[in-house]
Amino acid sequence: MDKPRRGKTDRDRGSSEYEERVVEISRVSRVVKGGRRIRFRVLVVIGDQKGKIGYGIAKGNEIAVAVKKAVTSAKKRMILVPVIDGTIPYEITQDLGSARVFLKPASQGTSVVAGGVVRVIAELAGIKNLLSKTIGTANKVNNVKAVFKALSSFDADKVEIIQKRSEKNAPKAAPVAPVVSAVEPLQEIKAEPQEISADAVVEEKVVSKPPKAKKVKIDKKEVVQLEGSPLGQIDDTSTTQISDTDKPQIDAIKSVKKSV
Repeated sequence: MDKPRRGKTDRDRGSSEYEERVVEISRVSRVVKGGRRIRFRVLVVIGDQKGKIGYGIAKGNEIAVAVKKAVTSAKKRMILVPVIDGTIPYEITQDLGSARVFLKPASQGTSVVAGGVVRVIAELAGIKNLLSKTIGTANKVNNVKAVFKALSSFDADKVEIIQKRSEKNAPKAAPVAPVVSAVEPLQEIKAEPQEISADAVVEEKVVSKPPKAKKVKIDKKEVVQLEGSPLGQIDDTSTTQISDTDKPQIDAIKSVKKSV
């Protein structure tokens, strides 16, 4: 009879929240009765870049199997690193066997000045600025253990004091002033209708209407005479003084002559 499939546990669901880094893959062998048995040993460091990190060491006949076992082991030994302003609280030196690790906080913009396993662990822990030095052995397993021991040995009281001091000295954000538009909204101009009387319209038509001219024969000569005007023949060469009221009529007569 087939066993029912086991549902996903919280440990399986949370596998994606940590970033995994394989620090070292080494091949190990063991001599048995039939010969040598070769396996792989994997050192993995995981972290969420928010101060939570862990490491695991596991062996397997295949690299993928060993990595999976190492990640499971790393989740069981997670530590929380106090990160203040992107760096560690204070300077610390840690010895572990023949490995010695020196860690020192750095100011903003320094970045992580470290090599090997220290850089990997600092990036996974979310540390942006750090000065470090590894002295002694080059064994990666011992160096990883020394770094984890150093990061987990910070004094809680000192960390709390430094945290409060950092929050007090942090620059306060200036209040954001409301944005005032320099362009004033255009106001609608409503044109009020003007009342025009009928008398004004009639008067304007009468003034603007030019007087009518007609040809009249006087002494066998054709002359132009305006309606309602006592003027007779008008010549272009006439030197008679003309009043301002007769100028429109004179201009009309001249225009008629030209058209003739």
